[in-house]
Amino acid sequence: MSAAPAQTFDPEKAGWTKRRSQGPFTQLIGPVWTRHETEGSACAFLAEERHANGRGVIHGGMLMSFADHTLGWVVWDAVEKRACATVSLNNQFISAAKPGDWVEMRGRIVRQTRSLIFVQGTMTVEDRIVLTSEGIWKILGVS
Repeated sequence: MSAAPAQTFDPEKAGWTKRRSQGPFTQLIGPVWTRHETEGSACAFLAEERHANGRGVIHGGMLMSFADHTLGWVVWDAVEKRACATVSLNNQFISAAKPGDWVEMRGRIVRQTRSLIFVQGTMTVEDRIVLTSEGIWKILGVS
């Protein structure tokens, strides 16, 4: 008797929309998906072999790039799409992600001044925390 075919996750059926690329680097880490939720937006990506390190888990640099991308979108949305830049981003690796994992991240604004935005985020695979982040973004053109 043959095994049943593996179920594949369909982001569109789960309410995710592919986010348009914002440059060549995002194309390397994506595609990135987004979904509007009651407490803001979430971003996600399907971890692939190309995102893995030599130990077969998703490279920390990939996870940090995705955290920067996601929290940057949270900030960008909060400041009505004005230009911003990452000033500081601290990440804590909690557990590993593997190729085939659907990796999600959510962020929130902790504090906002006239020119700086402080954010926190959590990256997960299902209910397991993979990484936590906290960062500061500068609203460009504001002194």
